[in-house]
Amino acid sequence: MFDAATDGRSYLRHRAAQFRAQVARRLDGSLTEDEFRPLRLMNGVYLQLHAYMLRVAIPYGTISPAQMRGLARIAERWDRGYGHFTTRQNIQFHWAALVDIPDMLDALADVGLHAIQTSGNTVRNVTTDAFAGAAADEIEDPRPWAELLRYWSTDHAEFQFLPRKFKIAISGGERDRAVIPAHDIGLRLRRQGREVGFEVWIGGGLGRTPLIGQVVRDFLPAGDLLPYVEAILAAYNLSGRRDNKFKARLKITVAERGLEVLREEIEAEFLRRKAVFSSGAAEALLDELRSRFAAPRFRAPDDAGYEIARAANPSFRAWADTNLSPHRVPGYASVTVTLKAPGMTPGDCTAAQMRLLADLAERHAHSDLRIAHDQNIVLPHVHRSELPALYAALRDAGLATANKGRITDLISCPGMDFCTLATARSIPIARELADYVRARDIEEDIGHFDLRISGCINACGHHHLGHVGILGLDRAGVENYQITLGGDGYEIPAIGERAGAGFPYDQVVPAIGRLLDAYLALREAPEERFIDALRRLGVGPFRAALYPDAPEGKAAK
Repeated sequence: MFDAATDGRSYLRHRAAQFRAQVARRLDGSLTEDEFRPLRLMNGVYLQLHAYMLRVAIPYGTISPAQMRGLARIAERWDRGYGHFTTRQNIQFHWAALVDIPDMLDALADVGLHAIQTSGNTVRNVTTDAFAGAAADEIEDPRPWAELLRYWSTDHAEFQFLPRKFKIAISGGERDRAVIPAHDIGLRLRRQGREVGFEVWIGGGLGRTPLIGQVVRDFLPAGDLLPYVEAILAAYNLSGRRDNKFKARLKITVAERGLEVLREEIEAEFLRRKAVFSSGAAEALLDELRSRFAAPRFRAPDDAGYEIARAANPSFRAWADTNLSPHRVPGYASVTVTLKAPGMTPGDCTAAQMRLLADLAERHAHSDLRIAHDQNIVLPHVHRSELPALYAALRDAGLATANKGRITDLISCPGMDFCTLATARSIPIARELADYVRARDIEEDIGHFDLRISGCINACGHHHLGHVGILGLDRAGVENYQITLGGDGYEIPAIGERAGAGFPYDQVVPAIGRLLDAYLALREAPEERFIDALRRLGVGPFRAALYPDAPEGKAAK
């Protein structure tokens, strides 16, 4: 197992050197592409439409200013000046030359980052809440636990060749902000009396068979986390299907064999593993990790300047009302910097923007940066007195768009512009939808609206969990877009329901326009969100808006 406590960077450089030799053999023809493929995937390297893509892990979405500057350097020197932040809290570089990737891995190692287990049938990047350590409703900072899981799972010999990829998420708040029901394992911190533990979910996932996970343990004592997670993986490793990759995820194993059968196998395996597990070593490591994630030295509240700026500047006030989240410490706020300004590709961030965000984090936010699931950047600890200066710097850089949680803050995968798996374009749809909403000047009136777009059935845009989801497919060589309604990854976990027949490319924006008009006409009050109106009325009225020419009482199928 990767021992980060000794010299993690030397190990990362060793891995980079190993891959450098493999690349040299591929370039001189000693390795065929079929032979090279599993080797590159072990290092997060994908062959996409135009170039190789390198996916970099950002563990639990936490990144330092020095690491962000390291990503900026990579974007400028070896890519096209930008990177793409994903719904898995990672970053992807889409224009890498194969010969350069070993140098990119060396540059990552210099700042303590890597691409290990960002692909392949292994435990992927452990994700959590972008507001971890700051959220007002938090039971406990989940990041030490996420790091413990990362530390344990990295290069774990038993779990390097699982039936399929495996994703773990952990949430520390009363409100789930890590989308735990959509993961192979979802962990939610809970308190039972004075004891801290976890509610454990298994069998969630999206893709071609989207399923919401199920609770396998109502309360797991925190000290049992590692042997229990190991037991889940061991049971899955033995019983998961390897005959069909489309049926190999844990969600299919749970669906086919049943939760109770899996629970019995997990509990039996847990007892065996707990008996030999070195709990003392894990507890000692966790204590050390907690010190690493200690809260910064917060300032005493003094926000007179903030209130003056709010009163004097309507643009600042609108941004503050939209892009700030409550903080557990009085006088502080968490700031979301949306990467969804007009003309931007959702999730794309230039090298110059990365450097600016690193500088601003050092200057105003206790040197803390987070990558969020919604492809945005979070500065989790900002004293309110710092907000006017922070806003001014973001505004000058075009990063002060006041649209967090609004319809233009939509999520999109790269789609057919980059990905070999994609069957339709997603980025142009995202841009055209945002332009349409802004042209009509209805974004503020619509309010909170979760819109997500995927360019293929693999669902990297998490369209199933959007209040409105858009899935791009290929129909006899023509792009066709299905719309789903009623998905939710946070409050009431739900997979969106397919509304009906798909739309050709040029009809997607008009269809969404009709949907928005229906919502504005049907809501009981401006405060009623789209998802609340849909739950109250059902999908019928909104399906009718999407398909106005369908026979009365029937939707197009």
